[in-house]
Amino acid sequence: MRDSSRLTRRAVLGLTAAALPLSPLSMATPASAATVIGGERLARGGVQVRGATGLPKKITAHAWLLADCESGEVLASFDAHRRLAPASTLKMLFADTVLKKFERTERYRVKDADISDVPAGSSLVGIKPGITYTVEQLWQGVFLRSGNDAVHVLAHMNGGIAKTVAEMQAKAADLQALDTRVVSPDGFDHPGQLSSAYDLTLFARHGLKDDDFRGYCGTRTANFPAGGKKTFQIQNTDRLLTGSWGLGVYKGLFGVKNGYTSHAGNTFTGGATRGGRTLLVTVMHPDSGSNAVYEETAALLDWGFGKGSSAQAVGMLVDPLSEGGASASPSPTTAKGAAGAAGTGAAAGSGSSGPSPWRLAEGGAGTLALLGAGAWALRRRRRAAGAGAGSDGTPVS
Repeated sequence: MRDSSRLTRRAVLGLTAAALPLSPLSMATPASAATVIGGERLARGGVQVRGATGLPKKITAHAWLLADCESGEVLASFDAHRRLAPASTLKMLFADTVLKKFERTERYRVKDADISDVPAGSSLVGIKPGITYTVEQLWQGVFLRSGNDAVHVLAHMNGGIAKTVAEMQAKAADLQALDTRVVSPDGFDHPGQLSSAYDLTLFARHGLKDDDFRGYCGTRTANFPAGGKKTFQIQNTDRLLTGSWGLGVYKGLFGVKNGYTSHAGNTFTGGATRGGRTLLVTVMHPDSGSNAVYEETAALLDWGFGKGSSAQAVGMLVDPLSEGGASASPSPTTAKGAAGAAGTGAAAGSGSSGPSPWRLAEGGAGTLALLGAGAWALRRRRRAAGAGAGSDGTPVS
């Protein structure tokens, strides 16, 4: 009995996830049995939906999640906590961690050392040593072109790759994103670098509270320095935002971040506003086609704005611990009633006033969160994994 109790305690503290061995990138890692962040239904396998029908039938993603951005209610999901390689969608966590550290008008002259450790085969915005960039331009390189060179310059400005990785892991812990293990700040393929549809949606929702984050992820094109007075135009690689590669612009879509590597496949977190309601969708690793991740995102958004408007919550996107997010493990009674209570939580509704139609609820009052770790335990999981050395040359976007 004592051994069983001790094992449960290790799982609750999140030590099991922290001690995971480095696994091949092509192998997805299932969610821990102890993972109940956001509600016990989200820890279950398979589709979770309540109070609505007609979910799109041709969804091939290995994991996905649809949530109301304002209230945080998860309206439907499939293997929400399944741990998969995130590719460049991990850059949302990078932005959550580093974005506010530098003024956007600050200027920085790039050195050779700032980009010497960019993995071969990375997606690049085209940064060159000796050229001076503003912080705003560097973030445009991150969000529009998913430039790993821009990420590395900002990471070096922040004190280095290892320090940035450690801070990203700490940020993930504060956001209660327990499925995420950070190995590199850019999302490039490294063994053991993992996240989940739930965590990626947390990163997006948190980032969208910031005006700069929203502005960057919604920018379609920008002029980028080429040296001297010369510039070249860069375009956002989010195909639903720009209407490229045979896809139309998705009505109401404002971002957020896409990613691709040959190991991770395609992953995308997208957000759209219609009729005063903002929805977030994360789709990870569809089975086929480079456009599939966008098509399946659009299909889930269509459902959310249509038939899914009657859906009752199957879980919640929790608030950060630093913003008063709940951190107590649920009692058996609370866990039993989670699904029903989530649908009537007192999170802010979609009618709040403000300068943006998708203004986010800042408060956590009434937010239902079934958590599998205490606040003190989460804060102790601030370990740096270090920058992974050696790349297989696969491109990341």
